[in-house]
Amino acid sequence: MAESTARQRGNATSPGGSRAAADAQRFGRPERGWRLSLYVVIFEADTRAGRLFDLVLLASILASVTVVILDSVDSISRDHGPLFDALEWMFTGLFSVEYAARLACVRRPLRYARSFFGVVDLLAVLPAYVALLVPGTHVLLDVRVLRLLRIFRILKLAAYVGEYRALGSALVASRRKILIFLSVVLMITLLMGTLMYVVEGPERGYTSIPMGVYWAIVTMTTVGYGDISPHTDLGRLIAAVMMLLGWGILAVPTGIVSAEMTAQRFAGRLPTTRTCHECLTEGHEAGAQFCRDCGAKLPPYQRD
Repeated sequence: MAESTARQRGNATSPGGSRAAADAQRFGRPERGWRLSLYVVIFEADTRAGRLFDLVLLASILASVTVVILDSVDSISRDHGPLFDALEWMFTGLFSVEYAARLACVRRPLRYARSFFGVVDLLAVLPAYVALLVPGTHVLLDVRVLRLLRIFRILKLAAYVGEYRALGSALVASRRKILIFLSVVLMITLLMGTLMYVVEGPERGYTSIPMGVYWAIVTMTTVGYGDISPHTDLGRLIAAVMMLLGWGILAVPTGIVSAEMTAQRFAGRLPTTRTCHECLTEGHEAGAQFCRDCGAKLPPYQRD
């Protein structure tokens, strides 16, 4: 009872930890037996077997998407249609076995099946079976490209996972500054677009204020389509100011996000896939001995 109370208190007082524990508890990590061994290989990528499984899966995903793309080209499909069909069914069988293995090794398979990646796993194999009943639906197999989102989870290289999370946290922390920056840019483009509408006029392509704002955005972002351009000396002067202003404006959001990422880089250490067997909190450091949420002793860190 005391351990359960302490666990609940730890989860409640740690927003990040409770969120990670809630995600882990949705599926359930087995405690022992073949299901635990299979779970470690499939869901945790810090062991040699886990890395090999993930790399083979990633290569299979890329190959299957390539097959679908090539099969959509008529000239290639006519020459290699039977080969593509055989490869597609091979990949379908592989992904079907993988999906079944994921459901078998978690304690709550229904929750995994209803999760985002669980739905993606199902959609990766479902179109092939549906195509047997409804011809023409094989093009839906392109949904497998969504599984490439697993690359951050699959490889589990600290640099990639850590920087991905750091970038997301930095964007969230900088959202107010970025919104203010965008509002300033919007005001500048509105003013300069209106000014160009007055200076150049409809006869030179600036038929309305929205068209002038469009020109201001294109010019400020240094894209320069050239479909609308100033012809008067004053208009060219305004355009030159907008171009120079664009150089400075493009550097502002980069500085904001970079400052937040730098601040967060020194605020904590990069996590691993290490999971507590008691509360299922994921992401403990490699050298941690006790769970940061419930205080239970952690199993040895498995990595080879």
